[in-house]
Amino acid sequence: MRRTALAALCLAAAATAGLTTGCQPGQDSADSKPKGPFAGLSGGQIANRALKATTGASSVRLKGRVSDDESKGVIDIDMAIDHEGRCAGTMRMSGQGKADLIKTGSTVYMKYDEAFLRAQSEGESKEDTQAAVDMLAGKWTKMAVKGQDAKDIASFCDLDSVLGDISGGGTAGTTRGKTTQVDGTPAIILHEKDGKERYTAYVATEGKPYLLRVDSVSGGKEPEHLSFADYGKPVPARKPTGEIVDLDAL
Repeated sequence: MRRTALAALCLAAAATAGLTTGCQPGQDSADSKPKGPFAGLSGGQIANRALKATTGASSVRLKGRVSDDESKGVIDIDMAIDHEGRCAGTMRMSGQGKADLIKTGSTVYMKYDEAFLRAQSEGESKEDTQAAVDMLAGKWTKMAVKGQDAKDIASFCDLDSVLGDISGGGTAGTTRGKTTQVDGTPAIILHEKDGKERYTAYVATEGKPYLLRVDSVSGGKEPEHLSFADYGKPVPARKPTGEIVDLDAL
């Protein structure tokens, strides 16, 4: 169960880094003399500004859908994280239930529904699966950040770790497109192609040039998307109330 949860979270981080392959200044084939927002800047230059603003934010909420190569399905995530290592949110495996995650201080809390537990117990005996469901379904569990699984999950809950890779460079090729709105926020569209994969990014044109959304399409795979919201807002990471199962003690 823990490895699957970790894989889902890491895939979300990978989706976040999707735009890194072309975030360096380059020629703008879409508009050689751009006007309006970011006038005079190429798509690569706008992307660089967006990545700098995004990685510099104290916190952000990531919400979207990414593919899971292990299960051949998709994972829906909704997670708020910050630079202090706090995170809170949920993830849903395609048709395989939901898991909630909170990380605060040196403790990771997770809660699984019955569908998630049964899906992740595939290959186990009926007795063991039912025992896991009876003991854990709908209950919060906790792990100290000392075992490898808990450490890996905790590393995702650190905004520095999740967004660290996207500040790196790559080949030129990001082009600017039209202006639009993302959930009411004015934005400019950036396009990028990397082999069979195509990325579309939306960058705020008012206030700080935050990334608002990244969409990716790869041949034969379901489209992925990840939105960025609630920049700078406190992460609601608090110890759950009620019964908590101590996995370290089991």
